[in-house]
Amino acid sequence: MTDSTDDTAAASSAQKSPEPPPSGRSSRRRLLARAMVKTIASYELIGAGDRVMVAVSGGKDSYTLLDLLWEAKARAPFRFDVVAVHLDQVQPGYDGAPLRRWLERFGAPFEILREDTYTPVVAHTPAGKAYCSMCSRLRRGILYTAAERLGCNKIALGHHRDDSLETLLLNLFYAGRLQAMPAGYTTDDGRFRVIRPLIECAEADIAAHASEAGYPILPCNLCGSQDNLRRDKMSALITQLEQDNPDVRSVMLSALKNVAPSHLLDPRLLARGEPDEVAVPDLPQPAKPGPRRLTVLP
Repeated sequence: MTDSTDDTAAASSAQKSPEPPPSGRSSRRRLLARAMVKTIASYELIGAGDRVMVAVSGGKDSYTLLDLLWEAKARAPFRFDVVAVHLDQVQPGYDGAPLRRWLERFGAPFEILREDTYTPVVAHTPAGKAYCSMCSRLRRGILYTAAERLGCNKIALGHHRDDSLETLLLNLFYAGRLQAMPAGYTTDDGRFRVIRPLIECAEADIAAHASEAGYPILPCNLCGSQDNLRRDKMSALITQLEQDNPDVRSVMLSALKNVAPSHLLDPRLLARGEPDEVAVPDLPQPAKPGPRRLTVLP
C-alpha cells in the first residue's frame, strides 16, 4: 500500500483480479447475491467497461455490497472494474483501523480519504434537526471528486429495500410527494451514474449475512448520537404493520414496481389526449436478454 500527499491510502493490489467465489457459501449469501445480480440485470446498472466506485462507510450494507459485487465481477461475462472508497469524516472516537485491515486482506483496490465533515455538520445543523441531510451533501461532493479522479463512471451505494420503503413513507408523510429510491439515476451534472444494487434486498438478510461474515462494523457516531429521528419512526411504523401482515415489506416493494399513474392526481402525468392516457417519465425498463449481462448466481 502507498500513501499519497492528500491523505489518501491506495491498495497496492489495484490490478489484482478477484478470487473465485468460495464453494461453501451460505444460503443467505446466495440469496443476497441472486437478488443483487437480478437487480443489476433488470435495471442495467453495470455494463462492459464500467468502472464502479463502491462507497464503503464501514456499515453492514456497504461491506455486503463490496463483497458481493467483487464476487459478481469474477463471474460476469464482461469486464468491469471495482474500487472501494472509504471516507474518514473525522468524527470523535473514529477508529478506521479494523476497516483498513479488512480491506487489505480482501484484495480489492481501495482508497481511504480523510476530510472533516463532522465539524461543519454539527455547527450548521439547527438544534433538534437531523444531521443526515447536510452530512450526505458534504460526503457526496467528496465522493464525486474522488470518483472523477479515479476514472469511475458509476458510484455504487449500499441502500437496501428497507431504506427505500422508509424514504417512501418519509416523502409521503412529511414532504407531500410519492418518491422512494430508484435503483439508479444520473447525477445532475451528468458526470456519474449512481447505482443501488442492493435496493431489492431485505435489511434483515443483510444484517444476518454481515454477522455471519464477521465484517468489522464501524459505528456512525454522528447519526447514532440522535434520538427519535423520523426515519426511525418510519421503520417502527412498518414493523407495527408487520404484526397484521408479516409480508408487508415485500408487498410495499412490489407496489413500487407496480405503479398506476392514471389513478394518481398529478396533472403532469396526463397526456394531451384521453384523460386516462398517461406519460410515465423515466421508469426503468427490464433489460433485454443478451449474452453480455450479469447472470443470476446459482
